[in-house]
Amino acid sequence: MIEAKEFVEAARELGFSRYTGVPCSFLTPFINYVINDDTLEYVSSANEGDALATAAGSAMGGQRSVVMMQNSGLGNAVSPITSLSYVFRIPNLIISTHRGQPGVKDEPQHELMGQITKELFDLMQVPWEIFPKTKEEIAPALKRADEYMKKEQRPYAFIMEKGTVATKALNKNPVKDISERKKEYRSSHNPDATRIDRNTAFRRIIDHTPEDKTLLVATTGFSGRELFAIDDRQNHIYMVGSMGCASSWGLGLALARPDLKIVVIDGDGAGLMRMGNFATIGSYAGNNLIHILLDNEVHDSTGSQATVTGNIDFAKIAEASGYSVSLTGNEIELIDELFSLDGHDGPVFGHLKIRSGTIDNLPRPDVTPNEVLTRMMKHIGSNF
Repeated sequence: MIEAKEFVEAARELGFSRYTGVPCSFLTPFINYVINDDTLEYVSSANEGDALATAAGSAMGGQRSVVMMQNSGLGNAVSPITSLSYVFRIPNLIISTHRGQPGVKDEPQHELMGQITKELFDLMQVPWEIFPKTKEEIAPALKRADEYMKKEQRPYAFIMEKGTVATKALNKNPVKDISERKKEYRSSHNPDATRIDRNTAFRRIIDHTPEDKTLLVATTGFSGRELFAIDDRQNHIYMVGSMGCASSWGLGLALARPDLKIVVIDGDGAGLMRMGNFATIGSYAGNNLIHILLDNEVHDSTGSQATVTGNIDFAKIAEASGYSVSLTGNEIELIDELFSLDGHDGPVFGHLKIRSGTIDNLPRPDVTPNEVLTRMMKHIGSNF
């Protein structure tokens, strides 16, 4: 058995300063140690996939991150592991507990995942080893992980068995109290206005996002492709998978780089898929994050099947989640207003109704995801 301090401090020496995740009783000593230390940061994510994406964004911004999860939630992280971390080549250290470990009595819901945890990592091509159980094993294990991640730029996993880490008390509230934050909600839907298209919205956003001061994250599907078609800039990131994770990816970037304005362009289907991250952004993000959701009420890139967003007020949800300013409307001026806001102490949200459809002969990016990542990191002076 080890002390949480022994591992966390050894990891700190390798640059790991941010931890994201969803708790498990096996992980409690680690989470409590990180929360208790004001020089470390723990982001309590709504689900394991968003925790992975937030850690990936943080790593892109130059802050190495550890993702912690119970193996029962590993399924929630499959999409960002396979279509974000793998495709873009983003290294994160993953600590997964081993509930339902064969031969160890546990609850019935952990039985199957306990049997397949190791094989699941193998299938996702994530190398793994058993989490160190003695102080002497920590440095060599971290060295193996560090060498692999630096060479391959891909995740590495530790599987933590029951009783590995000694207990550690929690001494403080892990989440900043934002109950006194001033929150503003404004709706400006004009019943006589004709909805703009996505291309028009993107062009206006580009006008407000200079390369030297902003990073622009576009969600998967037509959004990233259309942004690329308009202008391929080194501050653009085109998400090609892990639907719904653009906002958590952007959160990680915003936390790692408070000197830059991070602009996330989301879609209505993607926003619905991982709406829990709205609350995480509201609690953790600063005023350098602008979250724009372009809502055409359909899954446009798969044949325009309807979403349920005609019945939803995303801006009300953002307001309730802790965003400083939440705007909703159907005219292009909403974008101008988002970028002219001042005096707020948290993230801002804009919900813009647009029409469906895209430009003719919509191209796909001719730069690979890793090339997009590499040039962006070079542009902002960060590294893994």
